[in-house]
Amino acid sequence: MEPGPTYVAFAGVRRIAAGALRDILPVLKRRFDKDHSELVLVFEVETGRQVDFDLRGSLDDVLEREAPTHPRGPGRPRLGVTSREVSLLPRHWDWLEQQPSGISAAIRRLVEQAIKVQPGRERARRIRAALSGFLSSMAGDRPNYEEACRALFAGDAARFETLVQQWPKDIREYAVHHAREAARAEGDSPTPC
Repeated sequence: MEPGPTYVAFAGVRRIAAGALRDILPVLKRRFDKDHSELVLVFEVETGRQVDFDLRGSLDDVLEREAPTHPRGPGRPRLGVTSREVSLLPRHWDWLEQQPSGISAAIRRLVEQAIKVQPGRERARRIRAALSGFLSSMAGDRPNYEEACRALFAGDAARFETLVQQWPKDIREYAVHHAREAARAEGDSPTPC
């Protein structure tokens, strides 16, 4: 089973926690108990999506509610499989139904094939998309934001680093780290023939 998602939490421009839920929830809970009104933004690192947690109750209550030891919901939790909805046209469903091993297996094969074509480029794309989500929330009003995003998606890590130099330290360090990670991932991708 793959490890769970990782998160990063910021209070204003300061990074206050990073890691798995079981690592960051105690930090968030302590801060919440100290000051309910403090604005803390938490992001899932892999997607850049902002997430919220219900920090009411004891730390054990929060951990049980937000980071259960046994996944809940439809799917095959022991395998890390969760069920979601997919919308396709009728011709797509027809094609999938004709595939050996069933619809889910056919979709998994298609996804795996797409990932394997250019794994480095695909990983770089995901890193940049996640970083873009983070930057939109944390740096959208910062100087050079739009130019930095252009440099990020152009794969120009050096220009990106130059453009974010005036940003607050923790935001800048997080952004530069992930921009460099995307550049490395893209560098690992073989060039197509």
